[in-house]
Amino acid sequence: MSDTSGAEPPRSREAFERAVEVLSHKERTEAELGAWLAGRGFEPAEIEAAVELLVETGGLDDERFARQFAADKRELRGWGPGRIREALAARGVDRDLIEAALAGDGRGAQLERALDLLERRGEAPLDGAARGRALAFLARRGYDSELAHDAVRAAERRAA
Repeated sequence: MSDTSGAEPPRSREAFERAVEVLSHKERTEAELGAWLAGRGFEPAEIEAAVELLVETGGLDDERFARQFAADKRELRGWGPGRIREALAARGVDRDLIEAALAGDGRGAQLERALDLLERRGEAPLDGAARGRALAFLARRGYDSELAHDAVRAAERRAA
């Protein structure tokens, strides 16, 4: 006999409550939250119901997460778009949302961030070995090779 009272099954309610609790400590993506709930033994239907309700009520928003994550990583860590893109994809964020979060980051701002990173590193790229280390450093931070080369050349001019 099915429940026609419209009441939420207790296990679905528990999944929702656990999701709200974990989101109060750390924002997550839909995929991360789903994996977290699955790791605690909730069934796919229970997870789907909890995620849907959180999306409907605004408690879970991958677009908001992607924008904030990108801004934080740019400002606090100096990450370039490549590294941000990879990190968001690894968290299960949709490609279109990732690209939208990266859209406002112009080349000029990226170049300034890359230069700032090089200056904070404290090693002027004035010889071949230092230049190579600087390029590799910027590549690890997610900057494309053309921008990394431009930043290294600008750092060389500043140091000279």
